[in-house]
Amino acid sequence: MLDREELVHEAARRSAAIMVAKVEGLRAALRDAPAAALALRSGAAFVQRAPEPARLELAYLFTDYVVTCPDFEVLKAGDGQPASPFVQAVVLSYLRAADGTPRAHEWVSLRELPDGQFYHRAFQGYTGDMLAARLGNDLEAFRRGAAPLADVALTAFGDAAYAFRVFPNLYMAVIYWLGDEDFPPRASVLFDKAAVHYLSLDGLAVVGSQLTGKILRGALASG
Repeated sequence: MLDREELVHEAARRSAAIMVAKVEGLRAALRDAPAAALALRSGAAFVQRAPEPARLELAYLFTDYVVTCPDFEVLKAGDGQPASPFVQAVVLSYLRAADGTPRAHEWVSLRELPDGQFYHRAFQGYTGDMLAARLGNDLEAFRRGAAPLADVALTAFGDAAYAFRVFPNLYMAVIYWLGDEDFPPRASVLFDKAAVHYLSLDGLAVVGSQLTGKILRGALASG
């Protein structure tokens, strides 16, 4: 189970804590919206089998969850147990923000999103810079960590790159460049340009931190 202790930087953990504190407010706001409309805007599946209450089903960072309606508890799909407070916060934030905007099919940095310039330097430090510092020129390690999670490989970018479907309508990419005698290796975590229609900048930074952590754990565990 993913939780805020698995985030890779204190700044992302602080953002996660802020999100967790807002969970009850998110639940209250979501109760005003029909579950079928939330499903349409977020890409979640709307399931209603009488006499059971309606529910939403969606994946977040490669794990399946069920969201009960109308109380908006987030449960693990496998055993029906409550998700961690952190996962509850991220999933409910996604449902609350989702407005159905189509995927843009354009990759941008956090800096290129509205107000993202204020977050970009710190975000790059605990995502792309951390990947490059830990993995160096070991491109195969990056592939080991990223490929099993990826939606698709991106052959037109860097020395290796992958796109990830982190929510039904929210896509991210990670691009890796090898270093040489003049330049060190580097990596960048990017977003589909429509990402701000599905999470706030704080939320996107948190998800970027988690994705980085999952790639690193896979890369280093397999090395």
